[in-house]
Amino acid sequence: MATSKLVRTILDPNKNWFAALHKKTISDRLTKYGLRYDDLYDPMECLDIKEALKRLPREIVDARNQRLLRAMDLSMKHEYLPKDLQAQQTPFRSYLSDMLALVKRERAEREAFGALPLQQRTIP
Repeated sequence: MATSKLVRTILDPNKNWFAALHKKTISDRLTKYGLRYDDLYDPMECLDIKEALKRLPREIVDARNQRLLRAMDLSMKHEYLPKDLQAQQTPFRSYLSDMLALVKRERAEREAFGALPLQQRTIP
Protein backbone atom coordinates (compact mmCIF):
# COMPACT_ATOMS: atom_id res chain seq x y z
CA MET A 1 0.00 0.00 0.00
CA ALA A 2 2.75 2.43 0.92
CA THR A 3 4.71 1.51 -2.19
CA SER A 4 1.80 2.24 -4.51
CA LYS A 5 1.21 5.56 -2.71
CA LEU A 6 4.88 6.43 -3.21
CA VAL A 7 4.73 5.53 -6.90
CA ARG A 8 1.56 7.61 -7.38
CA THR A 9 3.26 10.55 -5.68
CA ILE A 10 6.34 10.23 -7.88
CA LEU A 11 4.29 9.99 -11.08
CA ASP A 12 1.83 12.77 -10.22
CA PRO A 13 2.69 15.90 -12.25
CA ASN A 14 1.10 18.11 -9.58
CA LYS A 15 3.54 16.88 -6.91
CA ASN A 16 6.71 16.10 -8.84
CA TRP A 17 8.39 18.72 -11.03
CA PHE A 18 10.12 16.06 -13.14
CA ALA A 19 6.80 14.35 -13.93
CA ALA A 20 5.34 17.76 -14.84
CA LEU A 21 8.29 18.44 -17.13
CA HIS A 22 7.87 15.03 -18.78
CA LYS A 23 4.13 15.64 -19.31
CA LYS A 24 4.86 19.06 -20.85
CA THR A 25 7.45 17.53 -23.20
CA ILE A 26 5.03 14.80 -24.32
CA SER A 27 2.29 17.41 -24.77
CA ASP A 28 4.55 19.61 -26.93
CA ARG A 29 5.58 16.71 -29.16
CA LEU A 30 2.02 15.48 -29.64
CA THR A 31 0.78 19.00 -30.36
CA LYS A 32 3.38 19.51 -33.08
CA TYR A 33 1.91 16.61 -35.03
CA GLY A 34 -1.73 17.05 -33.99
CA LEU A 35 -1.96 13.77 -32.09
CA ARG A 36 -3.64 12.75 -28.86
CA TYR A 37 -2.06 10.48 -26.28
CA ASP A 38 -4.63 7.74 -26.95
CA ASP A 39 -3.56 7.71 -30.62
CA LEU A 40 -0.28 6.13 -29.53
CA TYR A 41 -1.96 2.90 -28.42
CA ASP A 42 -1.25 0.11 -30.91
CA PRO A 43 -4.18 -2.24 -31.59
CA MET A 44 -1.78 -4.96 -32.72
CA GLU A 45 -0.01 -4.91 -29.35
CA CYS A 46 -2.98 -5.73 -27.17
CA LEU A 47 -6.27 -7.40 -28.02
CA ASP A 48 -8.05 -5.25 -25.42
CA ILE A 49 -7.11 -2.10 -27.35
CA LYS A 50 -8.28 -3.67 -30.59
CA GLU A 51 -11.62 -4.59 -29.00
CA ALA A 52 -12.03 -1.13 -27.46
CA LEU A 53 -11.41 0.50 -30.86
CA LYS A 54 -14.04 -1.80 -32.42
CA ARG A 55 -16.62 -0.66 -29.87
CA LEU A 56 -16.03 3.06 -30.36
CA PRO A 57 -18.29 5.02 -32.74
CA ARG A 58 -17.11 5.07 -36.34
CA GLU A 59 -16.52 8.85 -36.44
CA ILE A 60 -14.15 8.69 -33.45
CA VAL A 61 -12.12 5.91 -35.07
CA ASP A 62 -12.09 7.81 -38.39
CA ALA A 63 -10.83 10.96 -36.63
CA ARG A 64 -8.09 8.87 -34.98
CA ASN A 65 -7.03 7.44 -38.32
CA GLN A 66 -6.97 10.91 -39.88
CA ARG A 67 -4.76 12.23 -37.07
CA LEU A 68 -2.37 9.30 -37.49
CA LEU A 69 -2.19 9.74 -41.26
CA ARG A 70 -1.62 13.48 -40.91
CA ALA A 71 1.13 12.89 -38.34
CA MET A 72 2.88 10.36 -40.59
CA ASP A 73 2.64 12.75 -43.54
CA LEU A 74 4.09 15.62 -41.52
CA SER A 75 6.86 13.40 -40.20
CA MET A 76 7.82 12.25 -43.69
CA LYS A 77 7.96 15.88 -44.85
CA HIS A 78 9.98 16.92 -41.75
CA GLU A 79 7.36 19.55 -40.94
CA TYR A 80 5.04 20.41 -38.06
CA LEU A 81 1.46 21.63 -37.94
CA PRO A 82 1.03 25.39 -38.43
CA LYS A 83 1.03 27.35 -35.16
CA ASP A 84 -2.67 28.25 -35.44
CA LEU A 85 -3.61 24.55 -35.67
CA GLN A 86 -1.20 23.62 -32.87
CA ALA A 87 -3.05 26.02 -30.58
CA GLN A 88 -6.29 24.09 -31.15
CA GLN A 89 -4.87 20.68 -30.20
CA THR A 90 -5.84 18.83 -27.01
CA PRO A 91 -3.25 16.06 -26.58
CA PHE A 92 -4.53 14.67 -23.27
CA ARG A 93 -8.25 14.67 -24.07
CA SER A 94 -8.99 10.97 -23.86
CA TYR A 95 -11.43 9.06 -26.03
CA LEU A 96 -10.22 5.49 -25.53
CA SER A 97 -9.52 5.06 -21.81
CA ASP A 98 -13.15 4.59 -20.69
CA MET A 99 -13.86 1.93 -23.30
CA LEU A 100 -10.50 0.26 -22.64
CA ALA A 101 -11.24 0.09 -18.90
CA LEU A 102 -14.64 -1.46 -19.69
CA VAL A 103 -13.07 -4.10 -21.95
CA LYS A 104 -10.45 -4.95 -19.32
CA ARG A 105 -13.13 -5.26 -16.62
CA GLU A 106 -15.17 -7.58 -18.85
CA ARG A 107 -12.11 -9.71 -19.58
CA ALA A 108 -11.26 -9.94 -15.87
CA GLU A 109 -14.86 -10.87 -15.07
CA ARG A 110 -14.88 -13.58 -17.72
CA GLU A 111 -11.61 -14.98 -16.36
CA ALA A 112 -13.01 -14.92 -12.80
CA PHE A 113 -16.01 -16.99 -13.91
CA GLY A 114 -13.79 -19.38 -15.86
CA ALA A 115 -15.35 -18.54 -19.24
CA LEU A 116 -13.43 -18.59 -22.47
CA PRO A 117 -11.92 -15.28 -23.55
CA LEU A 118 -13.78 -13.24 -26.16
CA GLN A 119 -10.81 -13.13 -28.46
CA GLN A 120 -7.91 -15.49 -28.82
CA ARG A 121 -4.81 -14.90 -30.87
CA THR A 122 -3.99 -17.77 -33.17
CA ILE A 123 -0.80 -18.36 -35.03
CA PRO A 124 -1.38 -19.36 -38.66
